[in-house]
Amino acid sequence: MVSARVQGIDVGAIERAVREAERGTSAEIRVAIPRFFWWGDVRRAAQDAFAALGMERTRERNAVLLYISPRRRRFAIVGDVGVHARVTGAFWDELAVRVADALRARVLTEAVQSAVTEIGARLAALFPAPAGENVNELPDTVTR
Repeated sequence: MVSARVQGIDVGAIERAVREAERGTSAEIRVAIPRFFWWGDVRRAAQDAFAALGMERTRERNAVLLYISPRRRRFAIVGDVGVHARVTGAFWDELAVRVADALRARVLTEAVQSAVTEIGARLAALFPAPAGENVNELPDTVTR
């Protein structure tokens, strides 16, 4: 199977990582790789994308967006209110350091996969998958 690459990132690999990470949690994870992000505040752009993608509409308000601009080596992680009520700032800070290091090293796909896996593990501990059917409230596709 051939996966599309966007700005050096294997989209298929990322989408598989999202599906795998969401198996153990009721939470939702999305990845956005904007086509055009050249300047400005990456955090604000990520918050705008979070709203545009309707990520605040999950039942438990437990969605997380990883917004990454590989060319600029900039990223932001935005979580909904349910996530921030339960996940410490220390977790996000440590994750941000690892993602930034991987971006600098230009191991883009691995950086995103690793971040998705870590976010999924933390969310699974706090928002475990329900018994029975785990409804996928948001698409697992990478947004561009």
